[in-house]
Amino acid sequence: MLHSVYGACRQNALQIQQVRLGHRLRGKPPIYSRTIKERLDELNYKDELYTTKIDIGFPPERKTDFRHEQLEHLKKLKSDKELERLSRNQKLDIDLQEARKVWLETLGPQHKKQIADHYAIFDHLYGEGYFIPFLNLEVFYDLKDGTCLPVYAGNLIKPAEALEPPVVSYDADADSLWTLVLTSLDGHLTESDKEYVHWLVGNIPGKDIDKGDTIVDYLQPFPLKGTGYHRYVFVLYKQDGKVSYELSEVRSKASLEDRTFVTRDWYKKYQDNITPAGLAFYQCDWDLSVRDFFNNTLNKKEPIYEYDFPQPYIRPQEWFPLRRPFNLYMDKYRDPKQVSKEYLLRKLKNEDPFKSPPPPLKFPNAQPLPHSMPSWLKLHEKKIRLGWGRVNDV
Repeated sequence: MLHSVYGACRQNALQIQQVRLGHRLRGKPPIYSRTIKERLDELNYKDELYTTKIDIGFPPERKTDFRHEQLEHLKKLKSDKELERLSRNQKLDIDLQEARKVWLETLGPQHKKQIADHYAIFDHLYGEGYFIPFLNLEVFYDLKDGTCLPVYAGNLIKPAEALEPPVVSYDADADSLWTLVLTSLDGHLTESDKEYVHWLVGNIPGKDIDKGDTIVDYLQPFPLKGTGYHRYVFVLYKQDGKVSYELSEVRSKASLEDRTFVTRDWYKKYQDNITPAGLAFYQCDWDLSVRDFFNNTLNKKEPIYEYDFPQPYIRPQEWFPLRRPFNLYMDKYRDPKQVSKEYLLRKLKNEDPFKSPPPPLKFPNAQPLPHSMPSWLKLHEKKIRLGWGRVNDV
């Protein structure tokens, strides 16, 4: 009786363990395990309260006959034989200004929004909020040489090229009011979750920024050395009426603490009166003008960030290091400065300041080496002839 009960239990255990091709599978059998869909749902779970995006901008203009106009336009292009002939012969000229105008009226705002999502602009500005920039915001920095540097969507601009306020233009009615804000998303020195406001002009009548209320004077970008690219964002808000911003005026000589800013909190306070409509941003990395800014404007030492690489692990020496080149193995345990010195002395030994250097070997690998030379030294000489390895460091 005991043998039969033991045999039945063992048989049930083997069935649960799922023996397949003579191997016992680990874990629970498929009848007790979660399905792939359940597992993926668990891994990709997102809380709707924190992941649901909210459109805080203007809705798109609904054109009733847009689809019909588009189809008629395509039919007209396909029926134009002269246009087809020029395109086939690669003689068709395209008006780039007209093409850009059509792009801005159709897919341009959506493309700008996608690029801003790629750079996490909306996530760091508004959190769960976003908007589609239907209003084209054009920003140009005057380079003082007859040319201008435009701000598009993530292009690179150096700090020395953005020392003065840019020229901002957009289409607006004369009786409308606007607010322009320029903030740095990555440049705060003490608090990583806050920004610096570099420019804030409110109650702009139409598109005349000079007549607006300059609450925060323009400040040049100052990305710190060793911190990579910083994002600087222009956002244009349309006002329902005149807004009295409860912000203290910040002038150009004010400290950076006075420019501490959080766009989400600021917008949340005035969201009933302003609506974002235009967007432009660029990236900026360090140059020498940042050092001048810290020394002359802020009167403080410039912070510089460097990555402290850990020392590489070197295993203890062995009596007989098998299958390892002798010179490379020994150089691991020597002072790197001494190794570089030896290469430099060897290089200077064959150089004469009054004679031209000897011509390089035409066929370096074809030059014979002494048969008595060990293999590791032969490889060392071949690398020097071909200019490989550490010989390039001196």
